[in-house]
Amino acid sequence: MKYLTFVIVALFFFCSVHGSARNNNWEPVKIHGQLQVKGHFLCNGQGDTISLRGVSLGWHNLWPRFYNKKAVKWLKDDWKCSVIRAAMGAYEGVEDGYLVNPEFALNCVETVVRASIKENVYVIIDWHAHDFYPELAKQFFASMARKYGKNPHIIYEIFNEPTHEHSWERIKKYAEEVIAEIRKYDPDNLIIVGTPSWDQHVDIVANNPIVGYENIMYSLHFYAASHKEELRSRVAKALEKDLPLFVTECAGMEHTGDGFLNIPEWEKWTDFLEKNRISWVNWSISNKNETCSMILPRGSYEGGWDTEVIKPAGQKSRELIRFYNTVDKVYENLR
Repeated sequence: MKYLTFVIVALFFFCSVHGSARNNNWEPVKIHGQLQVKGHFLCNGQGDTISLRGVSLGWHNLWPRFYNKKAVKWLKDDWKCSVIRAAMGAYEGVEDGYLVNPEFALNCVETVVRASIKENVYVIIDWHAHDFYPELAKQFFASMARKYGKNPHIIYEIFNEPTHEHSWERIKKYAEEVIAEIRKYDPDNLIIVGTPSWDQHVDIVANNPIVGYENIMYSLHFYAASHKEELRSRVAKALEKDLPLFVTECAGMEHTGDGFLNIPEWEKWTDFLEKNRISWVNWSISNKNETCSMILPRGSYEGGWDTEVIKPAGQKSRELIRFYNTVDKVYENLR
């Protein structure tokens, strides 16, 4: 009877938020507080297992106009995101990236960070790179930790996607240096470490994880039309060895970010993540002419998007985020 009541209330609440004005009382950080890692699970301040679900903004240097407080507020209120990722491009040859124009990059990222703190939503500060820049990364994350580390909203992603050319031994050495720098100023906020081959060889990492630090997780990325059961099998092996995973980037199309949307495989992935209580972030809030970009070019940069300007990948992302975060919220209220 209790389960039936939960289902009825959850479905009623879900239908209500889908058919009515936004519920502006959704404050994930106020609900969960300081994040912590226990075993391979992400937990809230009370030690209960939770999942965060949200979206990533596109590269800051390509879509800087989405890096504003109104967009953050809309994603929190209307999409029901519990986490938003600020993808700061840090790569050689990237125009207006952090390596070329750090002042511009910091302005974009910090605008999102401050807005997320105000809106009580978790925010991932993402070093969006595919190669090693250890000294620059240490300087950047030390600065972020000094400024914002006292806030439980902050999550550090210290290396977006190491490529197939980067061994775990090298990634691990880099990560240990950056983690040590962050921990000088921020002793407890979550840190996410990149894994080999575009965040897919998590099973390799599980054999030799980083030790000596708490609240460390490892990133997993997938694109459902390309990455299927073989990758889920690797993930299962990593979980068997208690490796804490966080999907900081995923979507339903091919690994290029383009091509067709494989909705059944995307839903299979989502079911797998939910079953294993793995947090996930969908890619991306941008308006490029490709499948993974969620907003049409005529859509506002400041939120306020109706379904006419949200592309199919965005509509599906919004549907999944609203559903699972709503069910979680109702369940917590019933306990």
